Amino acid sequence: MTKTNFAKDQLKSLVERVERLEVEKRALTDDIKEIYVEAKGNGFDAKIIRQVVRIRKMDPVQRQVDEELTDLYLSVVNGSYP
Repeated sequence: MTKTNFAKDQLKSLVERVERLEVEKRALTDDIKEIYVEAKGNGFDAKIIRQVVRIRKMDPVQRQVDEELTDLYLSVVNGSYP
């Protein structure tokens, strides 16, 4: 019986922890949305800020590779590639 009670208590604890974190995650998401609304209210483009945040998260080497490939693809599509 003790093992069963332990497993039951452990499972309940895990579920409750996830539930608390989900509440915190929703609160953080709401806070982030408010920041973007504030930025827009101050004349900034929220879409571009999101892009900047995404880019800053990237590994610098991978970011450089992505930028070079993007430039290459654009030059091909625009007909400026030799």
